[in-house]
Amino acid sequence: METQNDGINKFQNHLGWKHQAYRLLWSWVWAVFARPLPRSMGCGWKRFLLRLFGAKIDNTAVVYSTARIYYPANLTMGPNSCLDNNVNCYNVDMVTLGKNVTVSQGAFLCPGSHDIYTHKHTLITAPITICDNAWVAVNALIGMGVTIGEGAVVGAGACVFKDVEPWMIVGGNPAKVLKTREMRD
Repeated sequence: METQNDGINKFQNHLGWKHQAYRLLWSWVWAVFARPLPRSMGCGWKRFLLRLFGAKIDNTAVVYSTARIYYPANLTMGPNSCLDNNVNCYNVDMVTLGKNVTVSQGAFLCPGSHDIYTHKHTLITAPITICDNAWVAVNALIGMGVTIGEGAVVGAGACVFKDVEPWMIVGGNPAKVLKTREMRD
């Protein structure tokens, strides 16, 4: 990957037959050996499969069978983190989940986009980081280069294109700060 001055990476879409073979094999392995399992059953088995393809996953992390992970080698999950039902983790760049992170049903983690200032619309990427104790609610979209701060909450259906400060609750499209998250316990 080539790095531009602004920290955005140009994704090499022509990575050759090894990359294509990896993606084909990964898609087949997940479809055959993980996807048929009910919801969160077989967590250890799914962690094994993801690690086999290069993911860095804590032994307490949970990945639901219907989660879609584009490139396991670009995934890191800390203790007690979770990718819930139908999460789409299109990780053409790194996606890192800290400890106690929940990414709820149907959320879309998208560290890639296209350069709208070129005629070829070159694919560009930047990593996503979701810090400890954060929650990305149902059907939310997290865009490229975004960091969700510690303890932050991204509301249902929110579209996040800028960093979220720690312990903030955001919602809407584009996401705006709604209030501070204050823990009662």
